[in-house]
Amino acid sequence: MVRQLTRAGLAVAAAACALLSASSAVRPPAPTLDADTTRQLTAAADTLLQRRSQALVQRRHRDAGTPAEVLGVRISPRLATVQERAVRELETRNRAPVAGGPAYTGARTRLDGGRAVRSGDRITLEAVEHTEVRYDTGKVTQSVRRRFEFRTRGEQITLVGERVLDPAARPVNDPALPAR
Repeated sequence: MVRQLTRAGLAVAAAACALLSASSAVRPPAPTLDADTTRQLTAAADTLLQRRSQALVQRRHRDAGTPAEVLGVRISPRLATVQERAVRELETRNRAPVAGGPAYTGARTRLDGGRAVRSGDRITLEAVEHTEVRYDTGKVTQSVRRRFEFRTRGEQITLVGERVLDPAARPVNDPALPAR
């Protein structure tokens, strides 16, 4: 009888462990943010990408720099510094689709399909960037998936980083990769 109780006890314990590990492995999905907040985050991210695309086009007058805030979303000072460096590099880069070719005459960038997810004090926005740069005889278009990272403190949201999700993508409006 003791042997049967030991076996039954071990079976119950094994079943409980399996159930416990299965329930801990299943995590509820992170909450997706509402459409208005997603549009607000997308607008802030889009502003950075548009500035970099515009830096490819030769212009005499430039704007004042990376804004400190877009639609209530702050841009972190560290990210603003990185963006300014990227804009300066893009302004001095060969502004042509091929070396020695015609210069870019226009640029347009927009973000589509943004999905924002909150996890604690972090928000990630994944969206597809569509960039079109024009030159005298044609245009170059690209679609690139990007992820933008935001931090929250109370009601304040701050954009703190961004990256390209496809490692093979080489967006025309990104600065050169640093040497390793």
